[in-house]
Amino acid sequence: MYYSDYLQLNSILNAQDLESDKQGKHAHDEMLFIIIHQSYELWFKQILFETKSVYDILAKEEINDNSPELQVAVNRLHRVTEILRVLVDKVTILETMSAQDFLDFRDLLRPASGFQSMQFKVLETLLGLKIEERHGQEYFTSQLRSEDAKSIYTLAKETTLLQLVNNWLERMPYFSESFWHEENHFFEQYRAAYAQSLGEGEKQNMQAFDELFMGENLEGRKLSLKARRAALFIMLYRDYPILQNPYRIMNLLLDIDELLATWRWRHMNMVHRMIGNRSGTGGSTGKGYLREAAMKHYIFQEFAELTSFLVERSKFPQLPPTLEAKLGFTR
Repeated sequence: MYYSDYLQLNSILNAQDLESDKQGKHAHDEMLFIIIHQSYELWFKQILFETKSVYDILAKEEINDNSPELQVAVNRLHRVTEILRVLVDKVTILETMSAQDFLDFRDLLRPASGFQSMQFKVLETLLGLKIEERHGQEYFTSQLRSEDAKSIYTLAKETTLLQLVNNWLERMPYFSESFWHEENHFFEQYRAAYAQSLGEGEKQNMQAFDELFMGENLEGRKLSLKARRAALFIMLYRDYPILQNPYRIMNLLLDIDELLATWRWRHMNMVHRMIGNRSGTGGSTGKGYLREAAMKHYIFQEFAELTSFLVERSKFPQLPPTLEAKLGFTR
Protein backbone atom coordinates (compact mmCIF):
# COMPACT_ATOMS: atom_id res chain seq x y z
CA MET A 1 0.00 0.00 0.00
CA TYR A 2 1.29 3.44 -0.95
CA TYR A 3 0.25 6.60 0.96
CA SER A 4 -1.08 8.63 -1.97
CA ASP A 5 -2.82 5.61 -3.50
CA TYR A 6 -4.57 4.73 -0.24
CA LEU A 7 -5.85 8.31 0.17
CA GLN A 8 -6.53 8.73 -3.57
CA LEU A 9 -4.67 12.00 -3.45
CA ASN A 10 -4.39 12.20 -7.21
CA SER A 11 -8.18 12.52 -7.43
CA ILE A 12 -8.55 14.79 -4.41
CA LEU A 13 -5.71 17.21 -5.15
CA ASN A 14 -6.78 17.61 -8.77
CA ALA A 15 -10.43 18.28 -7.93
CA GLN A 16 -10.05 22.09 -7.77
CA ASP A 17 -11.18 23.39 -11.16
CA LEU A 18 -11.31 27.20 -11.05
CA GLU A 19 -14.13 28.76 -13.05
CA SER A 20 -12.21 32.03 -13.19
CA ASP A 21 -9.34 30.31 -15.01
CA LYS A 22 -11.76 28.89 -17.56
CA GLN A 23 -12.93 32.44 -18.25
CA GLY A 24 -9.36 33.74 -18.50
CA LYS A 25 -9.90 35.94 -15.42
CA HIS A 26 -7.84 34.22 -12.73
CA ALA A 27 -9.20 34.95 -9.22
CA HIS A 28 -6.63 33.91 -6.64
CA ASP A 29 -9.08 33.36 -3.75
CA GLU A 30 -11.30 30.97 -5.71
CA MET A 31 -8.88 28.17 -4.78
CA LEU A 32 -9.46 28.88 -1.07
CA PHE A 33 -13.21 29.03 -1.63
CA ILE A 34 -13.28 25.62 -3.33
CA ILE A 35 -11.01 23.87 -0.84
CA ILE A 36 -12.95 25.21 2.15
CA HIS A 37 -16.22 23.91 0.74
CA GLN A 38 -14.77 20.59 -0.36
CA SER A 39 -13.38 20.05 3.14
CA TYR A 40 -16.79 20.96 4.62
CA GLU A 41 -18.39 18.26 2.50
CA LEU A 42 -15.79 15.70 3.61
CA TRP A 43 -16.51 16.51 7.25
CA PHE A 44 -20.27 16.37 6.57
CA LYS A 45 -19.68 12.86 5.24
CA GLN A 46 -17.92 11.88 8.49
CA ILE A 47 -20.67 13.47 10.61
CA LEU A 48 -23.31 11.51 8.69
CA PHE A 49 -21.24 8.33 9.07
CA GLU A 50 -21.15 8.77 12.86
CA THR A 51 -24.76 9.91 13.17
CA LYS A 52 -26.10 6.98 11.16
CA SER A 53 -24.21 4.55 13.40
CA VAL A 54 -25.85 6.11 16.49
CA TYR A 55 -29.18 5.97 14.64
CA ASP A 56 -28.73 2.22 14.12
CA ILE A 57 -27.97 1.68 17.81
CA LEU A 58 -31.08 3.57 18.95
CA ALA A 59 -33.26 1.93 16.29
CA LYS A 60 -33.00 -1.46 18.02
CA GLU A 61 -36.11 -2.70 19.78
CA GLU A 62 -34.10 -3.35 22.94
CA ILE A 63 -31.13 -1.35 24.18
CA ASN A 64 -29.16 -2.74 27.10
CA ASP A 65 -28.00 0.19 29.22
CA ASN A 66 -25.31 -2.07 30.73
CA SER A 67 -23.89 -2.97 27.32
CA PRO A 68 -21.05 -1.09 25.56
CA GLU A 69 -23.47 0.15 22.88
CA LEU A 70 -24.64 3.19 24.79
CA GLN A 71 -21.05 4.23 25.50
CA VAL A 72 -20.28 3.78 21.78
CA ALA A 73 -23.19 6.12 20.96
CA VAL A 74 -21.86 8.67 23.46
CA ASN A 75 -18.35 8.52 21.98
CA ARG A 76 -19.57 8.94 18.42
CA LEU A 77 -21.87 11.84 19.25
CA HIS A 78 -18.96 13.46 21.06
CA ARG A 79 -16.89 13.04 17.89
CA VAL A 80 -19.63 14.80 15.94
CA THR A 81 -19.51 17.76 18.32
CA GLU A 82 -15.72 18.03 17.97
CA ILE A 83 -16.00 18.01 14.17
CA LEU A 84 -18.65 20.73 14.35
CA ARG A 85 -16.32 22.87 16.47
CA VAL A 86 -13.74 22.57 13.69
CA LEU A 87 -16.34 23.57 11.10
CA VAL A 88 -17.27 26.68 13.08
CA ASP A 89 -13.59 27.67 13.26
CA LYS A 90 -13.10 27.14 9.51
CA VAL A 91 -15.27 30.22 8.89
CA THR A 92 -12.33 32.24 10.22
CA ILE A 93 -10.14 30.97 7.39
CA LEU A 94 -12.76 31.90 4.79
CA GLU A 95 -12.96 35.37 6.31
CA THR A 96 -9.36 36.01 5.24
CA MET A 97 -10.93 36.55 1.80
CA SER A 98 -12.14 40.13 1.34
CA ALA A 99 -15.45 41.14 -0.20
CA GLN A 100 -13.61 42.42 -3.26
CA ASP A 101 -11.68 39.16 -3.61
CA PHE A 102 -14.97 37.24 -3.54
CA LEU A 103 -16.57 39.55 -6.09
CA ASP A 104 -13.82 38.65 -8.58
CA PHE A 105 -15.44 35.23 -9.12
CA ARG A 106 -18.80 35.26 -7.31
CA ASP A 107 -20.99 35.78 -10.37
CA LEU A 108 -19.37 32.78 -12.06
CA LEU A 109 -20.94 30.52 -9.42
CA ARG A 110 -24.61 31.28 -10.10
CA PRO A 111 -26.91 29.53 -9.42
CA ALA A 112 -24.66 27.20 -7.39
CA SER A 113 -25.22 27.72 -3.66
CA GLY A 114 -24.81 26.15 -0.25
CA PHE A 115 -28.55 25.44 -0.55
CA GLN A 116 -27.50 22.60 -2.86
CA SER A 117 -25.44 20.80 -0.21
CA MET A 118 -27.29 17.51 -0.13
CA GLN A 119 -25.26 16.16 2.76
CA PHE A 120 -26.19 19.09 5.00
CA LYS A 121 -29.88 18.72 4.10
CA VAL A 122 -29.66 14.98 4.81
CA LEU A 123 -28.01 15.68 8.18
CA GLU A 124 -30.66 18.18 9.28
CA THR A 125 -33.44 15.86 8.12
CA LEU A 126 -31.91 12.78 9.74
CA LEU A 127 -31.51 14.60 13.06
CA GLY A 128 -35.15 15.68 13.07
CA LEU A 129 -35.67 19.05 11.35
CA LYS A 130 -39.05 18.72 9.62
CA ILE A 131 -39.70 20.34 6.26
CA GLU A 132 -42.70 22.23 7.64
CA GLU A 133 -40.50 23.70 10.40
CA ARG A 134 -37.94 25.17 8.02
CA HIS A 135 -37.66 28.86 7.34
CA GLY A 136 -37.88 29.84 3.68
CA GLN A 137 -39.31 26.58 2.39
CA GLU A 138 -39.40 28.12 -1.08
CA TYR A 139 -35.60 27.85 -1.12
CA PHE A 140 -35.35 24.39 0.42
CA THR A 141 -35.37 22.35 -2.79
CA SER A 142 -35.83 25.04 -5.44
CA GLN A 143 -32.21 24.85 -6.63
CA LEU A 144 -31.83 21.06 -6.37
CA ARG A 145 -31.84 18.63 -9.23
CA SER A 146 -35.14 16.75 -9.35
CA GLU A 147 -33.62 13.44 -8.21
CA ASP A 148 -31.98 15.14 -5.20
CA ALA A 149 -35.21 16.88 -4.23
CA LYS A 150 -37.08 13.58 -4.48
CA SER A 151 -34.56 11.78 -2.24
CA ILE A 152 -34.81 14.49 0.42
CA TYR A 153 -38.61 14.35 0.49
CA THR A 154 -38.41 10.56 0.72
CA LEU A 155 -35.97 10.77 3.64
CA ALA A 156 -38.25 13.28 5.39
CA LYS A 157 -40.88 10.52 5.70
CA GLU A 158 -38.50 8.22 7.58
CA THR A 159 -38.04 8.02 11.35
CA THR A 160 -35.62 10.68 12.60
CA LEU A 161 -32.93 10.44 15.29
CA LEU A 162 -35.07 12.66 17.53
CA GLN A 163 -37.98 10.22 17.20
CA LEU A 164 -35.71 7.31 18.04
CA VAL A 165 -34.48 9.15 21.13
CA ASN A 166 -38.11 9.80 22.08
CA ASN A 167 -38.94 6.08 21.73
CA TRP A 168 -35.84 5.11 23.72
CA LEU A 169 -36.80 7.47 26.55
CA GLU A 170 -40.37 6.16 26.57
CA ARG A 171 -39.12 2.65 27.36
CA MET A 172 -37.37 3.71 30.58
CA PRO A 173 -39.19 2.10 33.53
CA TYR A 174 -38.43 4.54 36.35
CA PHE A 175 -42.06 5.36 37.17
CA SER A 176 -43.59 1.88 37.10
CA GLU A 177 -45.70 0.64 39.98
CA SER A 178 -43.00 -1.88 40.83
CA PHE A 179 -41.08 1.06 42.32
CA TRP A 180 -43.86 3.49 43.31
CA HIS A 181 -47.37 3.07 44.71
CA GLU A 182 -48.76 4.53 41.49
CA GLU A 183 -47.39 5.91 38.24
CA ASN A 184 -47.86 9.59 39.15
CA HIS A 185 -46.45 9.27 42.64
CA PHE A 186 -42.99 10.61 41.81
CA PHE A 187 -44.32 13.58 39.84
CA GLU A 188 -46.83 14.52 42.52
CA GLN A 189 -43.92 14.76 44.97
CA TYR A 190 -41.72 16.58 42.50
CA ARG A 191 -44.50 19.01 41.55
CA ALA A 192 -44.81 20.06 45.19
CA ALA A 193 -41.03 20.55 45.49
CA TYR A 194 -40.95 22.54 42.26
CA ALA A 195 -43.84 24.80 43.35
CA GLN A 196 -42.01 25.63 46.59
CA SER A 197 -38.82 26.49 44.67
CA LEU A 198 -40.44 29.19 42.51
CA GLY A 199 -40.02 32.87 43.24
CA GLU A 200 -42.96 35.28 43.24
CA GLY A 201 -42.46 36.20 39.60
CA GLU A 202 -42.20 32.56 38.48
CA LYS A 203 -45.54 31.17 39.65
CA GLN A 204 -46.81 31.04 36.06
CA ASN A 205 -44.30 28.22 35.48
CA MET A 206 -46.68 25.82 37.23
CA GLN A 207 -49.06 25.93 34.28
CA ALA A 208 -46.24 24.92 31.94
CA PHE A 209 -45.15 22.19 34.37
CA ASP A 210 -48.66 20.72 34.47
CA GLU A 211 -48.98 20.81 30.69
CA LEU A 212 -45.64 19.12 30.09
CA PHE A 213 -45.49 16.57 32.91
CA MET A 214 -48.98 16.05 34.34
CA GLY A 215 -51.04 15.83 31.13
CA GLU A 216 -50.63 14.66 27.57
CA ASN A 217 -50.25 18.01 25.82
CA LEU A 218 -48.70 17.13 22.46
CA GLU A 219 -49.64 20.19 20.43
CA GLY A 220 -46.47 21.40 18.77
CA ARG A 221 -44.31 19.11 20.92
CA LYS A 222 -41.63 16.72 19.65
CA LEU A 223 -41.32 14.66 22.84
CA SER A 224 -44.17 12.58 24.26
CA LEU A 225 -45.32 12.77 27.90
CA LYS A 226 -43.40 9.60 28.79
CA ALA A 227 -40.26 10.83 27.05
CA ARG A 228 -40.42 14.26 28.73
CA ARG A 229 -40.84 12.64 32.14
CA ALA A 230 -37.93 10.26 31.57
CA ALA A 231 -35.72 13.08 30.26
CA LEU A 232 -36.39 15.24 33.34
CA PHE A 233 -35.76 12.29 35.65
CA ILE A 234 -32.42 11.62 33.91
CA MET A 235 -31.41 15.27 34.26
CA LEU A 236 -32.25 15.20 37.97
CA TYR A 237 -30.62 11.89 38.91
CA ARG A 238 -27.83 11.82 36.32
CA ASP A 239 -25.19 11.14 38.99
CA TYR A 240 -26.45 7.57 39.36
CA PRO A 241 -24.24 5.27 37.25
CA ILE A 242 -26.88 3.89 34.92
CA LEU A 243 -28.17 7.39 34.06
CA GLN A 244 -24.82 8.94 33.19
CA ASN A 245 -24.73 7.80 29.56
CA PRO A 246 -28.39 8.69 28.89
CA TYR A 247 -27.66 12.16 30.30
CA ARG A 248 -24.56 12.48 28.12
CA ILE A 249 -26.58 11.57 25.04
CA MET A 250 -29.15 14.29 25.76
CA ASN A 251 -26.41 16.79 26.53
CA LEU A 252 -24.49 15.96 23.35
CA LEU A 253 -27.64 16.42 21.28
CA LEU A 254 -27.92 19.88 22.82
CA ASP A 255 -24.27 20.50 21.94
CA ILE A 256 -25.00 19.54 18.34
CA ASP A 257 -27.94 21.94 18.25
CA GLU A 258 -25.85 24.74 19.75
CA LEU A 259 -22.90 24.16 17.41
CA LEU A 260 -25.11 24.03 14.31
CA ALA A 261 -26.70 27.29 15.44
CA THR A 262 -23.26 28.81 16.08
CA TRP A 263 -22.15 27.76 12.61
CA ARG A 264 -25.26 29.34 11.09
CA TRP A 265 -24.64 32.62 12.95
CA ARG A 266 -20.98 32.68 11.90
CA HIS A 267 -22.03 31.95 8.33
CA MET A 268 -24.64 34.73 8.44
CA ASN A 269 -22.14 37.30 9.73
CA MET A 270 -19.58 36.25 7.15
CA VAL A 271 -22.17 36.57 4.36
CA HIS A 272 -23.11 40.04 5.57
CA ARG A 273 -19.44 40.98 5.60
CA MET A 274 -18.89 39.61 2.08
CA ILE A 275 -22.02 40.69 0.18
CA GLY A 276 -23.85 43.11 2.48
CA ASN A 277 -27.58 43.04 1.71
CA ARG A 278 -27.28 41.47 -1.73
CA SER A 279 -29.11 38.24 -2.60
CA GLY A 280 -27.37 34.87 -2.35
CA THR A 281 -26.16 33.12 -5.49
CA GLY A 282 -28.94 30.56 -4.99
CA GLY A 283 -31.64 33.25 -5.00
CA SER A 284 -32.26 33.61 -1.26
CA THR A 285 -32.42 36.91 0.58
CA GLY A 286 -28.88 36.32 1.84
CA LYS A 287 -28.32 37.53 5.39
CA GLY A 288 -32.06 37.82 6.10
CA TYR A 289 -32.71 34.17 5.31
CA LEU A 290 -29.67 32.97 7.25
CA ARG A 291 -30.65 35.01 10.33
CA GLU A 292 -34.17 33.54 10.45
CA ALA A 293 -32.89 30.01 9.81
CA ALA A 294 -30.38 30.36 12.65
CA MET A 295 -33.17 31.35 15.02
CA LYS A 296 -35.68 28.68 13.97
CA HIS A 297 -33.72 25.57 13.02
CA TYR A 298 -33.20 24.17 16.50
CA ILE A 299 -33.97 20.45 16.67
CA PHE A 300 -33.43 19.39 20.29
CA GLN A 301 -34.62 22.54 22.05
CA GLU A 302 -37.13 20.62 24.19
CA PHE A 303 -34.24 19.11 26.14
CA ALA A 304 -32.92 22.62 26.81
CA GLU A 305 -36.37 23.71 28.05
CA LEU A 306 -36.23 21.08 30.81
CA THR A 307 -33.80 23.24 32.78
CA SER A 308 -36.75 25.52 33.57
CA PHE A 309 -38.11 22.74 35.79
CA LEU A 310 -35.09 21.80 37.88
CA VAL A 311 -34.83 22.19 41.65
CA GLU A 312 -31.80 22.04 43.91
CA ARG A 313 -30.60 18.53 44.82
CA SER A 314 -31.63 18.81 48.49
CA LYS A 315 -35.28 19.02 47.38
CA PHE A 316 -35.28 15.91 45.16
CA PRO A 317 -37.89 13.28 46.12
CA GLN A 318 -36.36 10.32 47.96
CA LEU A 319 -36.14 7.36 45.61
CA PRO A 320 -37.41 3.95 46.77
CA PRO A 321 -34.54 1.60 47.74
CA THR A 322 -35.52 -0.87 44.99
CA LEU A 323 -35.19 1.87 42.36
CA GLU A 324 -31.91 3.15 43.78
CA ALA A 325 -30.53 -0.37 43.52
CA LYS A 326 -31.53 -0.50 39.84
CA LEU A 327 -29.75 2.80 39.13
CA GLY A 328 -26.44 1.70 40.65
CA PHE A 329 -23.79 -0.76 39.62
CA THR A 330 -24.78 -4.42 39.70
CA ARG A 331 -23.82 -5.96 43.02
